[in-house]
Amino acid sequence: MARSSSLEPEPSPPRRAARGSRTGRPVMALLDLLGRRWSLRVLWELRSGRRTFRDLCKACEGVSPGSLNLRLHELREARLIDLEEGEGFGLAPLGTELVERFLPLVEWSERWARAARSHR
Repeated sequence: MARSSSLEPEPSPPRRAARGSRTGRPVMALLDLLGRRWSLRVLWELRSGRRTFRDLCKACEGVSPGSLNLRLHELREARLIDLEEGEGFGLAPLGTELVERFLPLVEWSERWARAARSHR
């Protein structure tokens, strides 16, 4: 896949190695990060705009402040989200691109749910 010619710096992979993988492949690091509890939910809740820490706590019902803080730190380190003082957390360009890639999966999941309901 060719890189764009923009001056955007290369993303750095998460510092924590992917669990159960010795390959060091970026996809394994991504799957590890997204597989951590609350990671996908945080990204999903930020798809419509910036949110404060308090707003994210409310949107992610059941998350503890400590767990949310850890996920936010990891997602910022992975350059999927950013934090603007006074405005809160939001998707960084790489995070926006990742969430856009979820949309076909969302459409598929809705068809799957309809099919599952029709077979009851």
